[in-house]
Amino acid sequence: MNEPVHFARKAGRPKAQSKETTRTNDPERTMANILEVAMTEFAEKGLAGARIDEIAAATQTSKRMIYYYFGSKEGLYLAVLEASYGEMRFHESQLDLENLAPAAALRKLVEYTFDHHRDSENYIRLVMGENINRGQYLAQSPFIQDLNVPAISAIQSLYDRGVAAGDFRPGLDALDIHASISALTFFNVSNRHTFGLIFKRDTEAPDWVAQRRQSVVEMVERYLRRD
Repeated sequence: MNEPVHFARKAGRPKAQSKETTRTNDPERTMANILEVAMTEFAEKGLAGARIDEIAAATQTSKRMIYYYFGSKEGLYLAVLEASYGEMRFHESQLDLENLAPAAALRKLVEYTFDHHRDSENYIRLVMGENINRGQYLAQSPFIQDLNVPAISAIQSLYDRGVAAGDFRPGLDALDIHASISALTFFNVSNRHTFGLIFKRDTEAPDWVAQRRQSVVEMVERYLRRD
């Protein structure tokens, strides 16, 4: 597979011009637009079903331009995965957890994760699709693997502070805490259609969403709490 262009890499900025910047002389905007459209295409159809022709048409570019920026269809798919994970981790890093009391920091982290997943169905679909691919493309991205190290470190720091303060019980694993938060928040999006149909529940109703959000936060809090 050709080397993909990571979403975090910046193409050279064109020289300032007096006229309005167009798509052809603003590579950063062009790449961002391609990634945005490609995210929906891959989320809806998966890697196998997605069509570069449709992405090119929707972005008013060409297959040649897409291949120029991303190398291949697989390169574009990997760049979409990197952009999706990167966006989530970036906003997570802005939560300022280290300056909150441990219990408050935990609640804020769980609430953020729930809200992010709830508002980012394309992200959930992409993760589900990559699991169908058995993670073979994600495994090719050192960027994503490195990206998740600070996320676990943040949970470890939060947890250690909570144990030292007597708020959290000792003996838990930061990665296990992360897995539990992910599982409880992911399911509400990945399975909401089948769950709602089977149990005749409107999983889009605001009161149901609020109840699930509170339940998930409380389950994680009770799991960590010392008492």
